[in-house]
Amino acid sequence: MRFTALTKGLTLSALGFSVLAAPVWADDAAPVDQHRLHKERADMRKEHRAFHHLSDHGQKAMLSIVEAQHFLTAGQDEKAIPALTAALSHLDLAAKAREQFTAAETDLHPAPQHPVPSKHTAQAGPTDWIPVGGEVIATTELEPAKKTAIATANAQLKAGQTAQAAQTLQVVGQDIDFIIALAPLSQLQGFVNRALIFAQGHHPDAAAVALNDAIDSLVFVSENVVTEATAAQK
Repeated sequence: MRFTALTKGLTLSALGFSVLAAPVWADDAAPVDQHRLHKERADMRKEHRAFHHLSDHGQKAMLSIVEAQHFLTAGQDEKAIPALTAALSHLDLAAKAREQFTAAETDLHPAPQHPVPSKHTAQAGPTDWIPVGGEVIATTELEPAKKTAIATANAQLKAGQTAQAAQTLQVVGQDIDFIIALAPLSQLQGFVNRALIFAQGHHPDAAAVALNDAIDSLVFVSENVVTEATAAQK
């Protein structure tokens, strides 16, 4: 998966879409294929809506967490400290930007493609969730070019390149679904803060465990779940 990501309020052009007005043809020219134009516009709206849900700062926080994980795995706790500090900063900005929504975990219904890990501990009661990533999955058997486009888009989402991913997906059409990774905001902040304290104390193994707990707290859901939850709170 934001997942990718993903600033609220982006326009289609800001996401990398090229929106062209249909030309006015002379009477003897070929007629405009209205069905094709309608489908293309529907495809663009679907991509835009899905990416619109993702949190810009949430995605950046996860990128910093993954970067810190790599350093900690290599025993380089000093190099992990700036990444962990950046992750906490982005999570704080995400909270201030109100990029989260509140829901009980029992109402989220994890996507079957991404069941929660065995070490996952469910959140009790209403929880503030932040959409920190996205993933594209095919709903039908696709031709090789479209499969390649989906793989490329997912790689771009993991790198936080949301606009590029949206542009890549234009060739795929509507044969796709979006899965969004949700993180419990305050719990994620707690795990990252714990990892930072351990890293500062030169305990890379303990810091890595804290970040593993952070990753295990994620819940992957269909984009529709986020759409319904955010709409209910407006």
